[in-house]
Amino acid sequence: MCISELKGQNVPIKLWTDYNEVEYSALTQLKNIAALPWTFKHVAVMPDVHYGKGATVGSVIAMKNAVSPAAVGVDIGCGMAAVKTNLKADRLPDSLKEIRSQVERDIPVGFSGHSKEVFASLFKHGPNFTFWRDLFNEFKTLSEIVQKQYSKATQQVGTLGGGNHFIELCLDTNDTVWMMLHSGSRNIGKELAEYHIGIAKNLSHNVYLPDKELSVFLAKTKEMDSYRRDLFWAQRYAYLNRITMLELYKNALKRFLPDLEEVDRVVCHHNYVSEENYFGEDLVITRKGAISAKKDERGIIPGSMGAKSFIVKGLGNENSFCSASHGAGRKMSRSEAKRIFSEDDLAIQTKGIECRKDKAVIDEIPGAYKDIEQVMDYQKELVTIEYELRQVMCIKG
Repeated sequence: MCISELKGQNVPIKLWTDYNEVEYSALTQLKNIAALPWTFKHVAVMPDVHYGKGATVGSVIAMKNAVSPAAVGVDIGCGMAAVKTNLKADRLPDSLKEIRSQVERDIPVGFSGHSKEVFASLFKHGPNFTFWRDLFNEFKTLSEIVQKQYSKATQQVGTLGGGNHFIELCLDTNDTVWMMLHSGSRNIGKELAEYHIGIAKNLSHNVYLPDKELSVFLAKTKEMDSYRRDLFWAQRYAYLNRITMLELYKNALKRFLPDLEEVDRVVCHHNYVSEENYFGEDLVITRKGAISAKKDERGIIPGSMGAKSFIVKGLGNENSFCSASHGAGRKMSRSEAKRIFSEDDLAIQTKGIECRKDKAVIDEIPGAYKDIEQVMDYQKELVTIEYELRQVMCIKG
């Protein structure tokens, strides 16, 4: 059962949170999604819900024979990766500053890329190499708008990006060391998304929508086929980016911890489109800030840079379209956070964590995010907690 339910023009809105805690702008977006003639059954809303560009962050949108490119947004395939290691906390040095500096040297952040492609040298053979080779062999089939970006796309594999993307070193409740990171499809995903969003807005069937940002492509059209090709390519690119960063991150750590080994790995998208079957129907599922939480499927739900994170297992709740939250969720905008909080506040809220504490990252301060404990409590029927993590080092884009 959901916690709250609102009436929508076409379908209801089921929320795994108290609707009184959802800001008006996000509720307006959700009502516009629920009014679309292609939206199926209901809109599922996760407890980290907040207003987003294009569509509401924390929304799961099921459509029949249609997809909205702005609903998934410009960071196609954005998601998480986490690795459990063989080391305990007592193996870490007293100061993690040198480790953070090494990781920042090895993994470009912000708009930066590598000076050359790094993937083939990291994975010289095996399934990861084959995945990389096949992906870039398909590059020439993508939309013409990105054809001049081949080199940039290869050089941004294994890079963090900006915004709320991060690389963290964490400890679980048994003091086991974990590697964790959050990133997406970089500039190539953004370019492909913006191109298709622009096309969708100019299609005749989208003229009278309540929100043109929710313009859709329809099944069995050349526009849908083109978007689907680019979309699924970008989602694979985002996965490649994460597993490449994991290897670079592991190599950086091994400079200081040479006996570090990987024990377990979890990788998941939380900004993506998938074709799935619910309630006996083949549907296009858009998870905008939500993870897949099918029965026993593992996922990652991070908190803010000063709060807990969780490795979870799905409970397969069909009413949520087998989904759960992708994180804590913002409770205030970036501009509001910068206006309210200071560098001193940031230092206090990230005490004990090796991370940047300057004004450029104040918008990522823990106080700008919802209480992750409350978020997890709201979705007890969606996931169970496998591991609870806390950060000891955080690198922001």
